[in-house]
Amino acid sequence: MTREILFAGFGGQGILFCGKVMSYLGLVSGLEVSWLPSYGPEMRGGTANCHVIVSNDAVGSPIINNPTDLIVMNLPSFDKFENTVSPGGNIIIDSSLISKKTSRNDVNAHYIPATQMANEMGVPKLANMIMLGKLISVLAAVSLDQVKEALEKSVPPSKKELIEVNLKAIQAGYNFNSDI
Repeated sequence: MTREILFAGFGGQGILFCGKVMSYLGLVSGLEVSWLPSYGPEMRGGTANCHVIVSNDAVGSPIINNPTDLIVMNLPSFDKFENTVSPGGNIIIDSSLISKKTSRNDVNAHYIPATQMANEMGVPKLANMIMLGKLISVLAAVSLDQVKEALEKSVPPSKKELIEVNLKAIQAGYNFNSDI
């Protein structure tokens, strides 16, 4: 089992943190992991993406050319990466920010209004965790206890009070039915 996951969006959307949590999730699940963050020179508003590979086997390279899974949180990233996803892969799209639909019929598209959901929950900065929750539900490979353990390893000790709210955002994405 190997999943090559590309998280993409603007700086400030928590793209790199989302990848970090996914990486720790792989580690606590006993998998081999690679985490490669990338962002433009602008801290907020510039591009940001993160390559995460989780595998039963050793990871040879951290670079992902054809992800099995794409989590996309802005239109420029959707336009840039939509056609790179492997056939049969998953594209998870923040439909609050991207009104465009994928033109591909060889991938599984999941539209989730993550930014709107985060605003309604009163946690506008956690749309990334809602998107991660949707990915976790699509992959159906980990337990809630493993998710909590990954969050505990990802959140700095000075911000431990944020673990529960992040977990609630992940659960909201996990439980969202995008197939309606």
